[in-house]
Amino acid sequence: MRRREFITFVGGMAASWPLVARGQQATMRRVGVLFGTTENDPETKRRVEGLAQGLREAGWIEDHNIHLDYRFAGADPDRMRRYSIEIVALAPDVIVVHSNDCLAALRQANRTIPTVFAQVGDPVGSGFVESLARPGGNLTGFTSFEAGIGGKWLQTVKEIAPGITRTLVLLDEKIGANLEFLHAAESATSAIGVTVTAGPIQDASELESSIAGFAAGPTGGLVVLPSPLVAVNRERIIALAAQYRLPAVYPFRFFANSGGLVSYGVDTADLYRRAASYVDRILKGAKPADLPVQQPTKFELVINLKTAKALGLEIPPTLLARADQVID
Repeated sequence: MRRREFITFVGGMAASWPLVARGQQATMRRVGVLFGTTENDPETKRRVEGLAQGLREAGWIEDHNIHLDYRFAGADPDRMRRYSIEIVALAPDVIVVHSNDCLAALRQANRTIPTVFAQVGDPVGSGFVESLARPGGNLTGFTSFEAGIGGKWLQTVKEIAPGITRTLVLLDEKIGANLEFLHAAESATSAIGVTVTAGPIQDASELESSIAGFAAGPTGGLVVLPSPLVAVNRERIIALAAQYRLPAVYPFRFFANSGGLVSYGVDTADLYRRAASYVDRILKGAKPADLPVQQPTKFELVINLKTAKALGLEIPPTLLARADQVID
């Protein structure tokens, strides 16, 4: 090949390289993510990282072959509805949604886009899916609790504070699963020897009146049911439990890390890491209706000894031995 012909050949090849490179770039997929909590909450950041980690493990790298549109509602029902509409308008390939109340808001805006939920309680009883094995429709995901957990929480607070005879169950009634947790606690009262009083709250303004009114009586304990409302206001709830000297059990580890007496629940960051595996499968062609809803495989018991000492409680050795973490 002559020198002039060689230069022309190489020049032609070089001109085609950008086209080849563009053809080799991965197609960008889009995922909408709706959280009921605030963006700057350290616990929210753990969940976001759990989701990102799970996606990376499946080969999805943010802003390389996948783009995530986040919305954080901060336990505000109006923002949940508005952000649901915004996410649906973006026409993502998949939506990831957190909590029962966020999922309920999203259902009003979307019945077609494949959706993976995480940290949702009792999805069958709440009317989100037909069954755990075959959810049907466009929804599937990962539960945080089954209905019977209410009895376990009541048992735990009685075990850590044997002297209590009354328990306030603090619940956000907008979350249907919380009513099932309450009923499970009520069903366990005779076996455990503790009465149950429901403490429904609609917003943060009702927290103090509900807890203070109950604490006017003696030998009381507290069970806090899960919701974005209590998660966002956890420091206030923990402070009120300390002020009124109420032994309390909470649904997630981050409550105990923030000073709560004891928590019993799932690792939330792991739920989102696992949820990423369903996002991956849907992006590769799977239908949500064919992916069974998965339940938790492990629960964590966390005890805050500093809070126990402040309440004058001696934690039973058997309970300490079962704890996954003891905070000194």
